[in-house]
Amino acid sequence: MPRFAMKVAYDGAPYSGFQIQDNVRSVQGELEKAVAKLDPHAPRITCAGRTDAGVHAMGQIVHVDLERDWDPFRLAEAMNFQLRPNPIAIRAVALVDDDFSARFSAVKRRYLYRIIVRRAPQTFGRGTAWWVRHPLDPSPMHKAAQSFLGLHDFTTFRSSMCQSASPVKSVDRVDVEAFDTDEGLEIQIHVEARSFMHNQVRSFAGTLERVGAGRWEIDDVRAALEAKDRARCGPVAPPEGLYFAEVTYPTEIFADGFVDG
Repeated sequence: MPRFAMKVAYDGAPYSGFQIQDNVRSVQGELEKAVAKLDPHAPRITCAGRTDAGVHAMGQIVHVDLERDWDPFRLAEAMNFQLRPNPIAIRAVALVDDDFSARFSAVKRRYLYRIIVRRAPQTFGRGTAWWVRHPLDPSPMHKAAQSFLGLHDFTTFRSSMCQSASPVKSVDRVDVEAFDTDEGLEIQIHVEARSFMHNQVRSFAGTLERVGAGRWEIDDVRAALEAKDRARCGPVAPPEGLYFAEVTYPTEIFADGFVDG
């Protein structure tokens, strides 16, 4: 059976996470319903990383085996037709080797966390970022974020529900950037690593918000990390600001497939 990789974007607000579950809507469930319309015998899809309820994606990658050898463009068009009116879009499709795995072939994942700082409630962007009413200074947030770089025991920033085998992870990039927009000051937190633990990025974001608000010092973040104690973590940021942004593989999988403009 030909194996296809798909780049998927979605608004996570209507769903109880990516993973299929009984009696609730999930991104995986809607994707598999669409696949079943095209191939009733298709097996379950595999994703690069599961997202929680309310978390969005710009570059989630899934793979699926189909009986028919589809043209990538036509497969993307057919999937997007079947997915309507869900806020889920297939942005790219490529035929891949049989040993490709959306999950296990990945060498890096990138998450984005968005914060909008303004006194008035959000209007057009409601539900797409964490709305913070008080001022935040992004400069100390970025400096504090550098404490997360490298190989560490991230127990402090690990959810009690995390199923990862170890709290020891290596983080390759943590950048905090700020932009003036029509909606207010937007602060973006970019985090890259090979793999992540449950709530790790939201725990980073909530802790860094305390630094930006002047409630924590930069050294407090390092002390919390070194404590290896979940009780030392700052508040966990809400899910609506988190995006699964990008997945990197050893080779560019969509080079010969269909990619949207």
